[in-house]
Amino acid sequence: MVTHYIHRGLAKKSFKENTLSAFKYSFKKRYGIETDLQVTKDNQLICFHDFNLRRRFNLNKNVKDINYSSLKKISKKRKATVPLLKDLLKISKNRYPLLLEIKPLLTKLSLLSLIKLMKKTKKYGIFSFKEKNLINLYKLNKKLPLGLLFLSTSNLRTIKSKSKKPYVKFLGLEKSFLSSRKIDLIKKPIYYYTIKNKNLFNRYKDSKNLIFENL
Repeated sequence: MVTHYIHRGLAKKSFKENTLSAFKYSFKKRYGIETDLQVTKDNQLICFHDFNLRRRFNLNKNVKDINYSSLKKISKKRKATVPLLKDLLKISKNRYPLLLEIKPLLTKLSLLSLIKLMKKTKKYGIFSFKEKNLINLYKLNKKLPLGLLFLSTSNLRTIKSKSKKPYVKFLGLEKSFLSSRKIDLIKKPIYYYTIKNKNLFNRYKDSKNLIFENL
């Protein structure tokens, strides 16, 4: 069954990325959410893309060096409150699928926190460009739905080889691979990112799993 996800909740240009308001709107449209995971200084898993606050909040401070309470105050003032992962899980109510991209290399403490949070969640996948995250998660729980992300520059041979690893249950590929027939031979679910063109979305929406935005 084909499943589509809205990238960072960006279903409309008027929404700010990775916010609960954007997520709620996406759920109303009956799509899943693809969001990013970072970890604060006090080990809180948050829905946030960047490693630094500069782009979003014009503050040169790393996420890993700030407690969530401070980050929440900063982001709330700019009307773009950064949500905790548990906030997203609460509003999804196990009704809508989630794709969670781990951005940093997580410590064991953070990995255990993630596993605990996802314990009662049914429709989700965890993926990362950092293969070590998947290996470490797999060691802790072999039943987790884990995926490996690849860039557009990734070698097809490497992708096929990595897809056979026991901890890789699905793949996340850049949209340039959509037309590759050789990729179609891989017998694992594949999600393609990030579709920003409506014609491209319409072309593949019935046959491929797409991560898209602002359509």
